[in-house]
Amino acid sequence: MFSLKGKSAIITGGGSGIGKAISLLFARQGAYVHVIELNAEAAAQTVKEIESEGGKAAAHGCDVTSQAAVVAAFEQIGDIDILVNNAGIAHIGRADNTSEADFTKVFDVNVKGAYNCLYAAIPAMKRKGKGVVLNMASIGALVGLADRFAYSMSKGAIYAMTLSVAKDYMADGIRCNSISPARVHTPFVDGFIAKNYAGQEAEIFEKLSKSQPIGRMGKPEEVAALALYLCSDEAGFVTGNDYPLDGGFIKLNN
Repeated sequence: MFSLKGKSAIITGGGSGIGKAISLLFARQGAYVHVIELNAEAAAQTVKEIESEGGKAAAHGCDVTSQAAVVAAFEQIGDIDILVNNAGIAHIGRADNTSEADFTKVFDVNVKGAYNCLYAAIPAMKRKGKGVVLNMASIGALVGLADRFAYSMSKGAIYAMTLSVAKDYMADGIRCNSISPARVHTPFVDGFIAKNYAGQEAEIFEKLSKSQPIGRMGKPEEVAALALYLCSDEAGFVTGNDYPLDGGFIKLNN
């Protein structure tokens, strides 16, 4: 079950965190993984790890905010069976203290970046008569999160884009779903805590962990496991849905 043998998968933001975990797992399941990353060195490291396990992968240094760069990269890749729109950035702030520059940056990476990849990938999938798109949303698209105005805006857009793509390309054999994680323990989280709470790392880590009712953060590998199911043939009847992976945050956090 859940074999991706013979499939070509593009993972954006595959150089670290959730994207890296998805890249490694998809390669283990037989996919040829194309890692799209702004950080070319990080992409190369993911590819190196995949190849060390006997998998097949290629690194593509690419800024997803540039449509021309994305189209060029996807044309070079050619055959596309799976697109995972994972690349994204976070931001802390409210509507009245988020600068225009920061708002635009979050939009450009998280929203326009996903659009650019959809714009480039869907024609290739239509030519094949099939394909799978998986977008990385967030619980911020579904519930109110304090001090996450721009980030939540961007993930709300991802949620809506998922529904639109699922509807528009169903007749072309293209499925589209999204995952909405709660807080996942990645290098970004560790860096954020170290930067903003020097000397309080352990205390803040515990506090952030317990914000999920299950009492811990998610693991990138847990997100990757759900991603594998949604991108596999076993999920052939699944489209137009969002899947919270939240340790009970949405339903039980009261």
